[in-house]
Amino acid sequence: MSDTLQWRHTAVLITALMATGIGQSLVFAILAPLGREVALSELQITSIISLSALAFGLASPFWGRVSDRVGRKPIIIVGLIGYTIGTLIFTSVFYAGLAGMIGGLSLYVVALVARCAQSLVMSAAGPASTAYAADHTSPAGRTRAMAKLGTANSLGMILGPAVSGALAAFGLLAPLYFAGALSACAALLVWRMLPITPPRDRRKREGPARLRFSDPRLRAYVLTAIALFTGFSAIQQTLGFLVQDTLELDGIATAQMTGAALMVSAIFTFTVQVTAMQWLKLQPGTFIRLGLLAMLVGAAILGGGSAFLLLAAGMAFLGAGLGLTMPAIIAGASLAVSADEQGGAAGLIAACPAIGFVAGPLCGGLLYQVEPALAPLFAALIFFLALLVLALGQRSARSVD
Repeated sequence: MSDTLQWRHTAVLITALMATGIGQSLVFAILAPLGREVALSELQITSIISLSALAFGLASPFWGRVSDRVGRKPIIIVGLIGYTIGTLIFTSVFYAGLAGMIGGLSLYVVALVARCAQSLVMSAAGPASTAYAADHTSPAGRTRAMAKLGTANSLGMILGPAVSGALAAFGLLAPLYFAGALSACAALLVWRMLPITPPRDRRKREGPARLRFSDPRLRAYVLTAIALFTGFSAIQQTLGFLVQDTLELDGIATAQMTGAALMVSAIFTFTVQVTAMQWLKLQPGTFIRLGLLAMLVGAAILGGGSAFLLLAAGMAFLGAGLGLTMPAIIAGASLAVSADEQGGAAGLIAACPAIGFVAGPLCGGLLYQVEPALAPLFAALIFFLALLVLALGQRSARSVD
C-alpha cells in the first residue's frame, strides 16, 4: 500500500465531503427562518438538530468499523446516497408544511424522524473518508493530510451560504433541493474516480477489538471534540435567531445574513487549514489549545455583539479556532491507534461533533429564550473549561515525567 495519498484521490474525497458540507451549511442557514415560517418554536427547531445529531453520533462508529471490514469506498457511497435521499425527504416535509398540508406537532415529529433517519445513513461518509486518507498517508504527514480533508468542510461552509443566499430568492426550500442533487453528483464521482482501498485481508481474519469512547489512547481527543462542538453548536444553532432579532429581518433576509456570517467563519477556517496547518510543524495538542483560545475569544465577542460587524468578527475567531482544532484532533486520534483501527478511530471522532450537537443546540435554544447573550457566553464557558482541563492534564503529565 502506498503511503502517499495522490492528489486526484484527495480531490475526490474533498469534493465528496464538500458536497455534504455545503448541504449542512445550507440547513444551518435556512432552518431557523424556515422553522419560524411553519410556526415551530426555537426549542423545536434546535431540537431537530440536536436529536438528529444524536443519531449521527450513534451511527458514526458503526460505519467506521464497517469500513474496516468491507473497505472505504462502498461506505462513502452509501453515506452520500443516504444524504441525497434524506435531504429530499426532509425538504419535502417542509414543503408540505408551507403548503398547509401538515402543521403543529405532526409537522415537528415527521421532520424530526426524517432528519434522524437521514443522519443514520449520511454519517457513513465522514469516517470512511478519513480512514481512506489515513490508509494512504504516513504518520509524519497525517496532520497535514487531515487538514487538507478539513478544507472540504470549510469550502462547503463558504460555498453553502453563498448558494443559500442566491437560491433563497427562489424560496427557502430551493437551497435544500440543490444540496440533495449535489450529493448525488458526489456519489457518482466517488464511484467512477476513487480506487478501492487495497485489501488487508480484512475478510480472512477476525477484526481488531472494538474501540470505545473511554479508550485511554483516545479519551483526551474525544472529550475535547465533544466540548468543542457543544459550545460551537450552541452558537451556530442560535445565530439565525440572533441575526433576525438583532437586525429585525424577515425570513429570506435572515437566511442571507446568517449565511454571510457562517461564510466568514468558514473562510477563516479554510485559511488556517491551508496556511498554519500546512506550514507549522506543531504537535496536535498545541494546535488544539491555540484553537480553543481563539474560539473563547470569538464566543466572548458574540456575547456582547449588537451589530453585524461584531457578529462577523466573533464568527471569524470561531472559524479560525475550528480550523486549528479539528484536523489536530483527527490526526492525533489516528496516530494513537494501529493501522487496523483507523476506521474505528475515525468513526469515534466523527461521532464527537454530533454528540456535541445534542446538548449544544438544546442548551443554546433554552438560554436564548431567557436572554440572547447567554448562548454565546455558555459556549465561552465550555471552551474555557476545556482549555483548563487540557492545561491541568499537561501539567500532571510533566509532573509524572
